[in-house]
Amino acid sequence: MPEHEHVVQVVQEWVGKAEEDLKVATYLLRSGKEAPAGAVCFHAQQCVEKHIKALLSFKGIPFPKTHDIARLVALMPVGAAVELAAEERRRLTHYATAARYPGGGAPISLPEARRAVAIARRVRRAVRRLLPKESLQPRGK
Repeated sequence: MPEHEHVVQVVQEWVGKAEEDLKVATYLLRSGKEAPAGAVCFHAQQCVEKHIKALLSFKGIPFPKTHDIARLVALMPVGAAVELAAEERRRLTHYATAARYPGGGAPISLPEARRAVAIARRVRRAVRRLLPKESLQPRGK
């Protein structure tokens, strides 16, 4: 497989997984006041993480196995960085780790979960503008 096709395939896989996480977060939010806010935030974080990893893959930038959004954003090249405030990076990372287990801090509110999904959508839009169109199509389509 030529290198460009391989890169596109890897990016497609990251984008596909990121899209699944956004769908899950959105679906869970539809539960209204009964929505599991922590789970919504986890999937929003995963959407952000995987979109960033898709962009890093496209740019040929190696990245560690990590859920640390600040660490991943720091690897992004100038001009391709995703705008995330330090607090947003910190909260997203928290959703992937401590918030998933007992003793992980205060319960997550539904408004906070909605903000997390809004951030995920914002990052999704920013990353998709930087990726080639063929990498945004599901594999096999």
